[in-house]
Amino acid sequence: MSLTLEIVTPDARVYSDTIDSVVIPTVEGEVGILPGHIALLTQVADGELRVSKGTETHYLAVSGGFAEVGDDRVRVLAEHAITAEKIDEGAVEAALKRAEEQLKAAATADPAEFEHLQGLVRFAGVQLAVKRRGR
Repeated sequence: MSLTLEIVTPDARVYSDTIDSVVIPTVEGEVGILPGHIALLTQVADGELRVSKGTETHYLAVSGGFAEVGDDRVRVLAEHAITAEKIDEGAVEAALKRAEEQLKAAATADPAEFEHLQGLVRFAGVQLAVKRRGR
């Protein structure tokens, strides 16, 4: 048996394939999904999503959203998602530095802007962790 996994952001379909299993970071901890899993709706947290297919494991950085499991299908609707292969480490480090500087300056600014910047910093950190895995 296998699962069908689809990961979608507001900008694009990031991943779509038939897989053996997936581990999703959720606000309550990691959730492993295998074929035959019970129906589930859960909130996705910032973190590393792991996809197993055959002898290979693929890593993606995800940020926010929801995951729906049912009928051997997993749908992840994320605010942000990117595969490890597409992460540009230098660009992420530069964006992280800019966001951290803006965060310091925005400490007394609009709470929504402050929260947005915190989200950018968290997602940049997740991307760097995924990219640097296995070094």
